Formats: sequence, C-alpha cells, structure tokens
Amino acid sequence: MRSDLDRLQPYPFEKLAKLKAGIRPPEWLKPLILSLGEPKHSPPAILSEALTAHLSQIATYPTTRGLPALRRAIADWLQRRFQLPAESLDPETQILPLNGTREGLFAIAQTVIDPKPKPLVLLPNPFYQIYEGAVLLAGAEPHYLPCLEETGFLPDFEAVAPEVWARCQLLYLCSPGNPTGAVIPLEKLQQLIRLSAEYDFLIVSDECYSELYFEESKPPPGLLQAAAAMGHRDYRNCLVFHSLSKRSNAPGLRSGFVAGDARVLARFFQYRTYHGCAMPLHHQYASLAAWRDETHVIENRRQYREKFQVVLEMLAEVLPVYRPEAGFYLWIKTPQPDPSFVQGLFARENLTLLPGSYLSRKVGDCDPGAGRVRMALVASLEDCREAAIRIRRYCSALPLS
Repeated sequence: MRSDLDRLQPYPFEKLAKLKAGIRPPEWLKPLILSLGEPKHSPPAILSEALTAHLSQIATYPTTRGLPALRRAIADWLQRRFQLPAESLDPETQILPLNGTREGLFAIAQTVIDPKPKPLVLLPNPFYQIYEGAVLLAGAEPHYLPCLEETGFLPDFEAVAPEVWARCQLLYLCSPGNPTGAVIPLEKLQQLIRLSAEYDFLIVSDECYSELYFEESKPPPGLLQAAAAMGHRDYRNCLVFHSLSKRSNAPGLRSGFVAGDARVLARFFQYRTYHGCAMPLHHQYASLAAWRDETHVIENRRQYREKFQVVLEMLAEVLPVYRPEAGFYLWIKTPQPDPSFVQGLFARENLTLLPGSYLSRKVGDCDPGAGRVRMALVASLEDCREAAIRIRRYCSALPLS
C-alpha cells in the first residue's frame, strides 16, 4: 500500500457517523438529513427517456473521448452560458466527458503534478475534500487559503507570498464555493490568470454549482469567460469542471466534463485512457439531452429560491444567517462549537447537519470552518421548513450565554 494513503484524513461523513454513534434521536420525529449535498428535486424526464432509448448501447464499449455530439453540445452550452467567442472551443481537443467531476478533479492532480521539486497546491479552506486527497496522493503539499467572513468567504489571494506562487503547480478554485456559496468575481479570476502566466501553474476551477443562483440576469462568471474576455482564447493554464449532478438533479448519472487548455487535456486524455473510466454510452446520450435543455434548470433554480426565502426568514429569529451568492448551502454560524451543535440537533430533533470544522483545516490559530455548520437545502420545501422549525426550537432551548 502507498504510504501516502496514511496522510489522508477521515472523510467528513465518516467523522459525522462517529459523532452520531450511540445516540438515539426521538423516534416520533421524521429523520431529516441535510448534511449531504445530494439534490432531491426530480431529474428532468429527458434524462430517463434518453437512457431508456439507448439502453442497447450497454453492448458497446464507450471511448474515452466520448461521443462527438456530446462534446459539441457541451461546447455550445459553454459558449452560450459564459459568452465565449463562437467556435473558441474545439470539441476535439478542449473537452473531455467525465464520470462526474469528482473523479476528474482527483485525477487531474495525478496527471499534472511533478513531485520532485516539492510542489505546492493551493486550495480554499474550507473545501471539497477531494482536492486535499488528490494533492496528497499526487505527492504534493496542500497550501490552505482561508475563506473568512471578513474577505467575503473568498481566499485573500493578495496575501499569498511570491515564494508560495513560485512553488505552486496547481490552484484549485471552487466558485460558487462549497460550502460558502461565495462567487469569485470576473476581475479576480483574471488576476489569477495573470499570476498563472507569471508563475506557470494550472488553474482548476470547480464550477459544479454555477447553475444554482438567484437572479436570472446575473449568473456567476466562469474561468473560461474571464480568460476569453482577456483575449486568451487558447485558455492556457485554465481548466473548468462542470457536472449534471446539481444542475440537472442527477448525481447518480455520474456525468460531467472538463474543458480548457488543449495542451493539458492531451495529457489528461492519455492518463484517462489507461485509467479506464469512459462514460457509458447511454449516460452520454442522456447527458447530451441535458446540456441542450435549460427549461428544467430554470425550474430548479426557482425551487431553491423558494426554499432559501422560507428557511432564511425562519432562522433569522435565532441565528445570524445570510443568503449566499449561489449554490444550495447555508453556511451558518453556531452558538455552540459546531460538533456540539450538530450532535445536539441530532439527539433532540433527529436532524443532521454537517460540522463546518469537518470541511476545513486548522492552520496556526485559524480554522475557517470552526463554529459553523453546513446545511444543504436539497430536500423538499416541506422538509426544509420542518428543519428550520427544529433548529429554531433547539436554539431557543439553549441557555443564554
């Protein structure tokens, strides 16, 4: 076994299971689990229809590069959604389908990291745990960038020392952020692109929450959009990762893609050919249908807007809550240490949230996740309203400090 595996921390949900172990919550209360970012809205019918229509394709090996029609549909979607110049993305060289973004975000680090010069990989803190695992197993060192309330829950890139940028081989971004919902502005993305040119590191932008926002006229900007606006139409040192899990409520489809720098994707394609993770053909046809349709995505956003409005109004009576810029998480400051708050909620109210410190790392005296919890508004409106009632009841019963 590789010794690097010993460097991995327990996954957040493994820690959560231990936190809840031995506790018997009230049986008369329906279990509510809002710790996991698994959408519960209905997937669009076009997905099941396309899957059923192409089930015969299970008799055929899929290719690593995927269907040309799927890559064309993805290119068209990216160009529409992020206002990219027409034909600025070559479906043959600048797009690869993925089995969800998770495996791609992990595998890209294994492809591009050279462990010999003691490289650093910069990542937001708190963060999606796949980033850290990918860094450690690629032989690099993670360099955590705190996302604090005083910086709008975005990393303070200006505070990164030149010697850190000089050792950086890869920068992970997550915009909109998990768990904070913060969106990196276009100008900030362009600043990072200029830094990547100066110090020659790859920017990997996880944009899987990009289609969950509140104002239809103000979608979050993306990394390729920032590069194109600068005239960088080769998207050098830029990769974006997108998924149907959140956009189309299809986490079980395991469908996403990576797009951007053709030089990097040529190497990534080589890696993936041996990695053996081609997307099944019937999944590709379903994905093609999803990327061509926006109607279900607009309805998806409407449902999340409704839930945020209801839950925020209810929780504002007992907690300092705010509406994020995008995504489907609430990043809530707690009146108790976050593990105690989650444990107490489960014990008294049969409601499960995720401690913020399970998503972050303490660096020096700073732990950006401590004293916060992540609440995923993925369940039905009724269940989210009930969860807010239980949180309000639990907080009201806490002793005054």
